Amino acid sequence: MNTLIIKPMPKLNNTNPEREEVLQLLREINNSPEMTQRELSSRMGISLGKVNFLIKVLIHKGHIKVNNFKNSNNKKAYLYYITPKGFEEKTRITYYFLKRKMKEYEEIELEITKLTNEMADLTQSSENKD
Repeated sequence: MNTLIIKPMPKLNNTNPEREEVLQLLREINNSPEMTQRELSSRMGISLGKVNFLIKVLIHKGHIKVNNFKNSNNKKAYLYYITPKGFEEKTRITYYFLKRKMKEYEEIELEITKLTNEMADLTQSSENKD
């Protein structure tokens, strides 16, 4: 009898798009706590279902709280509040996001330097042949 062993896929560049979406969602909520899920979806460029899922996860983890928006004509309107625990998470995600982006920047800067040097060598080589 053959046994099938399934190994987990390796993480690519240690990125997690959902973490970036959580950061983006926390930033949007911080800037405009009265925004609807539909507006958040539109601004973030992700589906309404994904926004709803992320909000439910953040509520469950205690990162955000939701209250009815009492002064609204729409009784289904909500205000989203980032909790102290949510601000800690936002800070942590921001730190790792910035760290990763700085590494990407350094890699791109190195690649640009290499390409610039290659172009200079090619130009100089071309001029010497004439």
